[in-house]
Amino acid sequence: MRKAYDRLILAIQYFSGALSLLMLTVILVGVFYRYVMDDSLVWYDEFAGYILVWLTMYGSVVALAKGKHIGFETLVEKLPRRGRHAAEIFSHLCVLAFSLVLVVYGWQLIREMHGETAVSLPWVQMSWIYSVMPITGAAMGLICVVHIAEVVTGAAREARAAAAVTAAPELAPARPGMEKIR
Repeated sequence: MRKAYDRLILAIQYFSGALSLLMLTVILVGVFYRYVMDDSLVWYDEFAGYILVWLTMYGSVVALAKGKHIGFETLVEKLPRRGRHAAEIFSHLCVLAFSLVLVVYGWQLIREMHGETAVSLPWVQMSWIYSVMPITGAAMGLICVVHIAEVVTGAAREARAAAAVTAAPELAPARPGMEKIR
Protein backbone atom coordinates (compact mmCIF):
# COMPACT_ATOMS: atom_id res chain seq x y z
CA MET A 1 0.00 0.00 0.00
CA ARG A 2 2.80 2.40 0.88
CA LYS A 3 4.49 1.77 -2.49
CA ALA A 4 1.33 2.80 -4.34
CA TYR A 5 1.09 5.93 -2.18
CA ASP A 6 4.75 6.81 -2.85
CA ARG A 7 4.24 6.24 -6.60
CA LEU A 8 1.21 8.53 -6.58
CA ILE A 9 3.16 11.30 -4.86
CA LEU A 10 6.06 10.83 -7.28
CA ALA A 11 3.68 10.98 -10.26
CA ILE A 12 2.15 14.22 -8.93
CA GLN A 13 5.65 15.61 -8.41
CA TYR A 14 6.63 14.79 -12.00
CA PHE A 15 3.34 16.25 -13.23
CA SER A 16 4.12 19.46 -11.32
CA GLY A 17 7.54 19.56 -12.98
CA ALA A 18 5.94 19.11 -16.39
CA LEU A 19 3.53 21.95 -15.60
CA SER A 20 6.51 24.16 -14.72
CA LEU A 21 8.14 23.42 -18.06
CA LEU A 22 4.86 23.96 -19.90
CA MET A 23 4.34 27.33 -18.21
CA LEU A 24 7.90 28.37 -19.05
CA THR A 25 7.39 27.33 -22.67
CA VAL A 26 4.08 29.17 -23.00
CA ILE A 27 5.55 32.36 -21.51
CA LEU A 28 8.66 32.17 -23.69
CA VAL A 29 6.51 31.69 -26.81
CA GLY A 30 4.41 34.71 -25.79
CA VAL A 31 7.50 36.85 -25.20
CA PHE A 32 9.03 35.68 -28.50
CA TYR A 33 5.92 36.62 -30.43
CA ARG A 34 5.58 39.97 -28.71
CA TYR A 35 9.18 41.20 -28.93
CA VAL A 36 10.68 39.30 -31.87
CA MET A 37 7.72 38.86 -34.18
CA ASP A 38 6.15 42.18 -33.09
CA ASP A 39 2.84 40.39 -32.73
CA SER A 40 0.83 39.39 -29.71
CA LEU A 41 -0.76 36.03 -28.96
CA VAL A 42 -4.15 36.52 -27.36
CA TRP A 43 -4.17 33.23 -25.50
CA TYR A 44 -0.76 32.85 -23.84
CA ASP A 45 -1.40 35.06 -20.78
CA GLU A 46 -4.67 33.35 -19.87
CA PHE A 47 -3.24 29.89 -20.51
CA ALA A 48 -0.14 30.63 -18.40
CA GLY A 49 -2.42 31.79 -15.58
CA TYR A 50 -4.36 28.52 -15.67
CA ILE A 51 -1.13 26.55 -15.63
CA LEU A 52 0.08 28.59 -12.65
CA VAL A 53 -3.07 27.71 -10.71
CA TRP A 54 -2.65 24.01 -11.54
CA LEU A 55 1.03 24.15 -10.62
CA THR A 56 0.20 25.77 -7.29
CA MET A 57 -2.48 23.22 -6.44
CA TYR A 58 -0.50 20.14 -7.47
CA GLY A 59 2.65 21.57 -5.89
CA SER A 60 0.78 22.00 -2.61
CA VAL A 61 -0.12 18.32 -2.71
CA VAL A 62 3.55 17.39 -3.03
CA ALA A 63 4.52 19.88 -0.30
CA LEU A 64 1.91 18.38 2.03
CA ALA A 65 3.14 14.85 1.35
CA LYS A 66 6.73 15.86 2.07
CA GLY A 67 5.84 17.94 5.14
CA LYS A 68 7.10 21.19 3.60
CA HIS A 69 4.16 23.46 4.42
CA ILE A 70 4.55 26.25 6.93
CA GLY A 71 4.27 25.06 10.50
CA PHE A 72 5.06 25.97 14.09
CA GLU A 73 7.89 23.50 14.59
CA THR A 74 9.51 25.53 17.38
CA LEU A 75 6.30 25.52 19.39
CA VAL A 76 5.43 21.88 18.66
CA GLU A 77 8.95 20.65 19.50
CA LYS A 78 8.58 22.10 23.02
CA LEU A 79 5.52 19.94 23.67
CA PRO A 80 5.78 16.50 25.30
CA ARG A 81 5.58 13.48 23.00
CA ARG A 82 1.83 13.06 23.35
CA GLY A 83 1.32 16.78 22.79
CA ARG A 84 3.38 16.62 19.58
CA HIS A 85 1.27 13.71 18.35
CA ALA A 86 -1.95 15.53 19.25
CA ALA A 87 -0.77 18.71 17.49
CA GLU A 88 0.20 16.73 14.41
CA ILE A 89 -3.14 14.94 14.29
CA PHE A 90 -5.00 18.23 14.82
CA SER A 91 -3.00 19.82 12.01
CA HIS A 92 -3.83 16.99 9.63
CA LEU A 93 -7.50 17.10 10.63
CA CYS A 94 -7.59 20.81 9.76
CA VAL A 95 -6.03 20.13 6.36
CA LEU A 96 -8.44 17.21 5.90
CA ALA A 97 -11.37 19.57 6.54
CA PHE A 98 -9.97 22.04 3.99
CA SER A 99 -9.52 19.18 1.53
CA LEU A 100 -13.15 18.24 1.96
CA VAL A 101 -14.13 21.84 1.18
CA LEU A 102 -12.01 21.70 -1.99
CA VAL A 103 -13.63 18.45 -3.10
CA VAL A 104 -17.23 19.46 -2.38
CA TYR A 105 -17.15 23.03 -3.66
CA GLY A 106 -14.74 22.20 -6.48
CA TRP A 107 -17.16 19.57 -7.72
CA GLN A 108 -20.03 22.04 -7.40
CA LEU A 109 -18.03 24.61 -9.40
CA ILE A 110 -17.30 22.05 -12.13
CA ARG A 111 -21.00 21.27 -12.43
CA GLU A 112 -21.95 24.95 -12.58
CA MET A 113 -19.26 25.82 -15.13
CA HIS A 114 -20.11 22.92 -17.44
CA GLY A 115 -20.41 24.27 -20.97
CA GLU A 116 -18.50 27.50 -20.25
CA THR A 117 -15.28 28.07 -22.18
CA ALA A 118 -12.15 30.11 -21.62
CA VAL A 119 -12.23 33.62 -23.05
CA SER A 120 -9.26 33.39 -25.41
CA LEU A 121 -9.32 29.60 -25.80
CA PRO A 122 -12.89 28.69 -26.82
CA TRP A 123 -12.04 24.98 -27.13
CA VAL A 124 -11.00 24.81 -23.45
CA GLN A 125 -13.85 23.96 -21.09
CA MET A 126 -13.72 25.83 -17.79
CA SER A 127 -14.80 22.64 -16.04
CA TRP A 128 -11.45 21.17 -17.13
CA ILE A 129 -9.64 24.11 -15.56
CA TYR A 130 -11.57 23.87 -12.29
CA SER A 131 -11.17 20.09 -12.09
CA VAL A 132 -7.90 20.75 -10.28
CA MET A 133 -9.82 21.64 -7.11
CA PRO A 134 -11.55 18.33 -6.34
CA ILE A 135 -8.63 16.28 -7.67
CA THR A 136 -6.04 17.97 -5.47
CA GLY A 137 -8.50 18.11 -2.58
CA ALA A 138 -8.93 14.34 -2.78
CA ALA A 139 -5.17 13.85 -3.00
CA MET A 140 -4.62 16.08 0.05
CA GLY A 141 -7.31 14.17 1.91
CA LEU A 142 -5.59 10.88 1.12
CA ILE A 143 -2.26 12.27 2.31
CA CYS A 144 -3.83 13.45 5.57
CA VAL A 145 -5.42 10.06 6.22
CA VAL A 146 -2.09 8.33 5.57
CA HIS A 147 -0.20 10.76 7.82
CA ILE A 148 -2.76 10.46 10.63
CA ALA A 149 -2.53 6.67 10.41
CA GLU A 150 1.27 6.91 10.57
CA VAL A 151 1.13 9.17 13.63
CA VAL A 152 -1.38 6.92 15.42
CA THR A 153 0.44 3.67 14.63
CA GLY A 154 3.81 5.30 15.32
CA ALA A 155 2.55 6.60 18.66
CA ALA A 156 1.27 3.13 19.56
CA ARG A 157 4.61 1.62 18.54
CA GLU A 158 6.49 4.21 20.65
CA ALA A 159 4.23 3.50 23.65
CA ARG A 160 4.89 -0.25 23.37
CA ALA A 161 8.64 0.38 23.09
CA ALA A 162 8.57 2.69 26.12
CA ALA A 163 6.63 0.07 28.11
CA ALA A 164 9.19 -2.55 27.11
CA VAL A 165 12.06 -0.31 28.27
CA THR A 166 10.31 0.31 31.59
CA ALA A 167 9.53 -3.39 32.15
CA ALA A 168 12.85 -4.85 31.01
CA PRO A 169 15.47 -2.25 29.98
CA GLU A 170 17.99 -4.93 29.02
CA LEU A 171 15.56 -6.36 26.42
CA ALA A 172 14.75 -3.01 24.80
CA PRO A 173 16.01 -2.50 21.26
CA ALA A 174 19.25 -0.57 21.14
CA ARG A 175 18.98 2.92 19.75
CA PRO A 176 21.94 5.03 18.68
CA GLY A 177 23.18 7.21 21.49
CA MET A 178 21.44 5.18 24.21
CA GLU A 179 24.63 3.32 25.21
CA LYS A 180 25.84 6.34 27.22
CA ILE A 181 22.55 6.64 29.10
CA ARG A 182 22.42 3.03 30.33
